[in-house]
Amino acid sequence: MPNPFLNIIVEANVPYLRGVLEQYASNVRYLPSEEITPKAVENCDALIVRTRTRCDEALLGRSRCRLVATATIGTDHIDTEWCASRGIVVVNAPGCNAPAVAQYVFASLMRVICKPIGAHTIGIIGVGHVGSIVERWARALDMRVLRYDPPRQAAEGGDDWATLDEIAAEADIITFHTPLTREGEHATYHMADEAFFGKLRRAPILINSARGAIVDTPALVQALDKGLVGSAIIDCWENEPEISRELLERAAIATPHIAGYSAAGKVRASQEVADAVTTMFYLPRVHLNEPQPPACARAVTATGVAESYDPEADTAALRANPENFELLRNNYPLRREAPEGKID
Repeated sequence: MPNPFLNIIVEANVPYLRGVLEQYASNVRYLPSEEITPKAVENCDALIVRTRTRCDEALLGRSRCRLVATATIGTDHIDTEWCASRGIVVVNAPGCNAPAVAQYVFASLMRVICKPIGAHTIGIIGVGHVGSIVERWARALDMRVLRYDPPRQAAEGGDDWATLDEIAAEADIITFHTPLTREGEHATYHMADEAFFGKLRRAPILINSARGAIVDTPALVQALDKGLVGSAIIDCWENEPEISRELLERAAIATPHIAGYSAAGKVRASQEVADAVTTMFYLPRVHLNEPQPPACARAVTATGVAESYDPEADTAALRANPENFELLRNNYPLRREAPEGKID
């Protein structure tokens, strides 16, 4: 029997959850992000969100909320320190969309590069859930790989790590897969800035499918105009949804923050947040009314990736109506992930 005292708010664009938690909670509300207000969350026990809902004292200061579960890999929209100080548990879904982001990276590259992909050196900045898949697929495609991840390097040791200067000097492709951090020794905010672009030697393709503010937008526009960056593939933008029209005009591929938008990735994320609710409130596990997602491909072929996703249509849609960034993102038709394949 549903608990009449358990109140859950779900951001309306989190998929596959409608009708799932109602068996345990009498009051489950699905609200668009703009309606998730301090007044709306006063009596909620659990809040399920995406990146568009800022979860901090301003939102939750008068709430009895005990759990914030985000159906995303990142948590930079959540004030985790403040939540911890209030005893609010924060749960995210690390790795849920990693295969889809890797698919986006390689499918976009197939539309931009001319030579066989194996002839290129790729610099991977951040080798976590996404970066590790990008690395594995790149090696399967016979690419030379340069890896930069200071926290992993410090923890694991070894000499198979590159510096940022080495990547700037040697990479034909540079792809970012880090969280957004603004403080600390290895802060990632604007790590790709004017100084970084000034060190580039091979006019590389630059890909940002991580967080918009990792890249200094005016500096990137200037680097494209100067030929320091050969092409830009941009899915994550500073100041979303008010994106830079200058960068939109210059980017080879420009999409509305949908790199991770696969059906399988959304199922994984929604299952994670549903599990967070049932764990938090000592309830039996619930299963989404969706098939179990397949495992990430161990290796891919250039043909298989190119046929699995074409970013050109998404680019055309954003260029035509950049003011519809959120509409395009919220109504994106979820795609299948890249298939398993042997090396071409």
